[in-house]
Amino acid sequence: MFVIGNGESRKNINLDRIDQIKIGCNAIFRDWQMNHLICCDRKMVLESIAETDLQKTTVYTRPEYIHMHPLLKSLPTLPYDSELRQDQPMHWGSGPYAVLLATQLNSENHTINLLGFDLYGQGEHINNVYKDSYGYNRSSERAVDPRYWIHQLGKIFEIHTKMSFEIYVPDNFIKPKDWNHTNLEYKNLTMLRQ
Repeated sequence: MFVIGNGESRKNINLDRIDQIKIGCNAIFRDWQMNHLICCDRKMVLESIAETDLQKTTVYTRPEYIHMHPLLKSLPTLPYDSELRQDQPMHWGSGPYAVLLATQLNSENHTINLLGFDLYGQGEHINNVYKDSYGYNRSSERAVDPRYWIHQLGKIFEIHTKMSFEIYVPDNFIKPKDWNHTNLEYKNLTMLRQ
């Protein structure tokens, strides 16, 4: 099972060569067919409804957007309770929700692979393959602070100790200090380009 984010590290990877269940985030449907798609943002939900074959791709979104189409599904429920701001569902984005969905679909405890989860910006600027397109920030804008993503993904790794996670990263990837989980392995991105 592959969970595919939109970090620029995945830019030259042919996702059609991945012959596993694919869970994607937001505008990935513009370029690739996914089995499951997470759209937390209203604009992405509307575009996905118009541009995606909802018979082939299951689209998940926030409860307040479910009414937009009868085939939309609700995002998974968080597997823990916390009063921290970064642990509130409204502060979870598509990437962490996509990994959480993978844990719920992974009934046979296969390895969950993460691709395009770059976390950090390109220098000071945004790191996203869809920057400068509809629904996304401009390439000149500041990078998103990754602290919430790091915390949320770390909680998923921490809670799902019986599942294995592999994250494909470029050589210059900075490993988060808190991600010292025995069920998480880093893989070099070049393995997917072969």
